[in-house]
Amino acid sequence: MDEKYVDNIWNVLKNAIQEIQKKNNSGLSFEELYRNAYNMVLHKHGERLYNGLREVVTHHLEAKIRVDIIASLNQQTSGNFLQTLIQAWNDHQTSMIMIRDILMYMDRVYVQQNNVENVYNLGLHLFRDLIVRHGNIREHLQETLLDLIQRERKSEVVDRIAIRSACSMLITLGIGSRLIYEEDFERPFLQRSAAFFKAEGQKFLAENSASVYIAKVEQRLNEESERANVYLDSYTEKKIIKVVEEELIKKHMKTVVEMENSGVVHMLKENKFGDLKCIYKLLSRVSDGISTMSECMSRYLREIGTAIVNSASGDEANPINYIQSLIDLKDRFDEFLKQSFNNDKILKQKISSDFESFFNENSKSPEFLSLFIDDKLKKGVKGLTEQEIEIILDKTMVLFRYLQEKDMFERYYKQHLAKRLLLNKSLSYDSEKGMISKLKTECGCQFTSKLEGMFKDMSVSDTLQDDFRRHTANSSLSLSGVDLSVKVLTTGYWPTTPGAKVNLPTAAMQAFEAYKRFYLNKHSGRKLELQPQMGMADLTAAFYGKQLTSDEAPSSCFVATKKHTLVVSTYQMCILVLFNTKDTWTFEELKTETNIPEKDLVRAVQALAMGKQQQRVLTRLTTDRTGTGKEPTKEIEPSHQFKVNDGFTSKLYRVKIQQVAARGESEPERKETRQKVDEDRKHEIEAAIVRIMKSRKVLQHNNLITEVTGMLQSRFMPSPQAIKKRIENLIDREYLKRTEGDRKIYEYLA
Repeated sequence: MDEKYVDNIWNVLKNAIQEIQKKNNSGLSFEELYRNAYNMVLHKHGERLYNGLREVVTHHLEAKIRVDIIASLNQQTSGNFLQTLIQAWNDHQTSMIMIRDILMYMDRVYVQQNNVENVYNLGLHLFRDLIVRHGNIREHLQETLLDLIQRERKSEVVDRIAIRSACSMLITLGIGSRLIYEEDFERPFLQRSAAFFKAEGQKFLAENSASVYIAKVEQRLNEESERANVYLDSYTEKKIIKVVEEELIKKHMKTVVEMENSGVVHMLKENKFGDLKCIYKLLSRVSDGISTMSECMSRYLREIGTAIVNSASGDEANPINYIQSLIDLKDRFDEFLKQSFNNDKILKQKISSDFESFFNENSKSPEFLSLFIDDKLKKGVKGLTEQEIEIILDKTMVLFRYLQEKDMFERYYKQHLAKRLLLNKSLSYDSEKGMISKLKTECGCQFTSKLEGMFKDMSVSDTLQDDFRRHTANSSLSLSGVDLSVKVLTTGYWPTTPGAKVNLPTAAMQAFEAYKRFYLNKHSGRKLELQPQMGMADLTAAFYGKQLTSDEAPSSCFVATKKHTLVVSTYQMCILVLFNTKDTWTFEELKTETNIPEKDLVRAVQALAMGKQQQRVLTRLTTDRTGTGKEPTKEIEPSHQFKVNDGFTSKLYRVKIQQVAARGESEPERKETRQKVDEDRKHEIEAAIVRIMKSRKVLQHNNLITEVTGMLQSRFMPSPQAIKKRIENLIDREYLKRTEGDRKIYEYLA
């Protein structure tokens, strides 16, 4: 093939390419053009064809396309420039596809052999370098796109299709890379957006409350996400959302969260679940967002919790109100967790740690929690079904988990359970056993073994009582009119104390002695000791009415005797029976005659003489020393005199005398309980040390402290000082010894 023939073929191809670029391709024979290109490549003229193509396309872009686009730059509307550029791009793509089809053989042979760009990509490179990245066109394109997006952010209507086409063009010009798109648009777009949102964030904060601010931020996030999906590259969405989060959320989150009268604390106070849900949703998008919110919520929760705890620290504290307030507070924050915070683990743990912190600040919490449960498990709880009580008990178990001094709670719970069982005040055995089952699940069988033993004693006592009744009936044993019911308690299970040697009425004492003989005959070798402080009695009482003077009484008048059954404690029974022998007794005489401990005697007499008006079966004769006519105080002095209230009346035949029971222990009693618990803890710490050392044989001091703490923390939190003292004690008693080389290492002595 000679040069002249090659020139002719090339001229044909050149004219065809130019006609395609002018959109005059309808009269062209693509088959003939393909054959011409095929012949040039086949006869080793591929280089001329490739270079000629480059020159033709370059000339067209420089002489025609660039001139048109630059002309559009001088026009006022940015839309005309963008439309001209997009139209030129679309035409160029179409023409390059047609040219590629004609030169397909060159693509397959010459391009691959010489490792050069294929026809279509050559066209992309030329358009990129000669048009898109030429002088002012590049800058103007960038500014136009950024300006259109900025105007849309200000609620103006813009040509979204043109923006999408321009972004798509930049992606395509990258030929498998995002570099062109990133350099010419994405990076400046993100920088300009950051500046825009920075200014907008400051403006929003200055003009709006926290709830309005988060609503605006959420709106911005949705708008930017939608904008990115419609006309930006998919990877840009994540980046622009991150910019919005950084500028509108992260940089201002502390200010928004702590905003006065509208921040998180305000939302919590006003129970604004929706606003809290929105702010949680936004803050969860950024690092440290939830922890910032958590700290703010924690300060508010601790403030409320500490106020409740402080209100219950005085002597007049009401345990029921105290625990109920904490349960209500926990319910409230659980509702926040559920409705607003998606049960977030960080917030959940923070709430739990806060409750544990302020709940254990009050040393009375174990006692008050037990009193609250006692109140719910007693008979006579009005307005609550068993299911409702079960729900309340489940909530008390949540507070129980926060208790560090579970052994203190166990001691108080045992006392209160004992009173419910012995005084027959339990709402139901099912509820009682259900509560013990909850405690067993939480702390293990060791924690509840004694409580379960108490129920076993009650069952055995009922069986013994039936046997005793049959025994008295068969042996014609006289109990002097006393109907005796005895509960035999195992010493280790019940919170018994060495019983006071109280002087019981003769008939009651004789009945007890009869039962004692019966029991010891069945169980030789055992010892029965009376616990009068835990007993109850029913007394039949006759009241003869108020004595009238001769002036008051009509000539034919007489006063009828009124009989009642009084339900009293064993101590009160001892007091009342004395009035059968003498009309008037001083407090000192009652103390001497009954031998009841003074503290218990005061409570018993107060209930009989100074309790509710309809229950005052005794009258205090002491008058008001101040002369003011006011009712004397409830303080009792040794010289105070008491007599039967003959004017006692009641609509009820069976009158239950309410006991004067302190709401919780007095300070001396609490101190005594604390001493007993501390003594028990010494033994538990020693047992734990021995158990650990027996398995380890040799252990370093700090490791031993850690293991003992871990073993005991389910019951109480032992201090390192207490553990150290018990270690010293065990060394003195030769359970352990220090190693000769290192005094901080202990060895177990078998």
